[in-house]
Amino acid sequence: MNLMRRFVIVLVVATLLLASCAPSSTQAPASQQTGGTTESGQTSEKKPTITLWLDSGGDATQLQCMIDNIVGNFNKKGNSFTVEAQPLANSWDATRTAITGGGGPDIVITPGPSFAYEMAKAGQLLALDQYAQEFGWDKQFLPWALSLGKVDGKLYSIPHEIETLVLYYNKTVFEQHGWKPPKTIDEYLKLVEDIKAAGLIPNAAGNSDWKPADEHYWSIFVNHMAGPQKVYDALTGKIPWTDPDFEKAIDTMNQLFMNGDFMGSLDRYYTTKSTEFLTALGDGKAAMAPSGTWWMGTIGNYFGEKANNSNDWDWVPFPTTDGSPLFTLGIGSTYSINAATKYPKESAQFLTYYFSPEAQSISITQCGIAPAPINLTTQQLKGIDPRRARLIEELSKAAANGQYGYTTWTFWPPKSDVYIYDEIEKVWAKQVTVQDYLKGLNDLFQEELKAGNIPPIPERK
Repeated sequence: MNLMRRFVIVLVVATLLLASCAPSSTQAPASQQTGGTTESGQTSEKKPTITLWLDSGGDATQLQCMIDNIVGNFNKKGNSFTVEAQPLANSWDATRTAITGGGGPDIVITPGPSFAYEMAKAGQLLALDQYAQEFGWDKQFLPWALSLGKVDGKLYSIPHEIETLVLYYNKTVFEQHGWKPPKTIDEYLKLVEDIKAAGLIPNAAGNSDWKPADEHYWSIFVNHMAGPQKVYDALTGKIPWTDPDFEKAIDTMNQLFMNGDFMGSLDRYYTTKSTEFLTALGDGKAAMAPSGTWWMGTIGNYFGEKANNSNDWDWVPFPTTDGSPLFTLGIGSTYSINAATKYPKESAQFLTYYFSPEAQSISITQCGIAPAPINLTTQQLKGIDPRRARLIEELSKAAANGQYGYTTWTFWPPKSDVYIYDEIEKVWAKQVTVQDYLKGLNDLFQEELKAGNIPPIPERK
């Protein structure tokens, strides 16, 4: 199989978007004077150090690979400054708190474009246009990529980790019980009951180390039950979020959570980390895991000899109402520069390296991180798991037929996005009805729509 198919998603998203348009939270930016020549021309005996904060709640092997093989490689190149990667639990919360107080890391990583949009609007991020021109980013990135990071005509963020949401499953467990991966929502709901009857957890999940994980499931059920056309109509202001199809989708998700079909109970869902629910899936205690393709590169660590079990894994598109394949597209993170940094040019130089073919090849093939929207050759993509290549092939076919949806963290305005995952837990706690929850979302969304705070929305084909 041609490994360049791994990057069909890049071209798909490009086509769609072009068609549509912790350290102390009060510390100073984490740049530290450890030497060299700064942008102002001042010299010292020590090199400057710029920092980025990496979340330590996910896969530890993946995190260490990035620190050793990307940041470490950069620091070995004899630059006039060094980069310090600091692992932090809940790094996004730490970053927001620190930056609000005038501090934070030099390189700012957000969970998606809507978060970067809000920070840019608040004056917390540095405009990158000067460095984009100086370092030739227009040649480094695919044409649509930089346009997605613009706010009021200026570039503030670089998209990273092109991703979608799928249904992972323990292939060995499925074969032992004679189960087949579901294609329709009805088949999925019936399978959930069968899995429970077998004494297993239907869906491995948890948000202990990442509360916004709630919106992963929200994106899945709203797109896959109500349908992407209705989601598009709501995002463009043609219909309200109180539409009965959205209500049915949220009610279905709500019942699954209330019934303990995600990790066995709500309490366990709230106290389970991502590494723990992946372990449950690998060990066969759970049969399925609706989640993102950001796990594609590392999920194998939880199966087979590496995990001391004899199980294997696979994936299918998450079921839809009519059984047709659907892939809900998203950008997993963005990279920016802190407006308060002392070393903007040095920070931009590191970003240029981080998004280079050299570094991204390491990121994808060695660390298992989802791809950034840059140009890579087949030679730079050796070693990709065939299941990852199959994902891109199927995604390409589905997108060509208009079978793509919209993730909340990429295409929703920032306040509405936070509302989605903050307030849904009140529904699960029976403090708010589904109807009132959707009314609150619609009211907030309409305010943001009127203010023009909606990210670019790919049109339907």
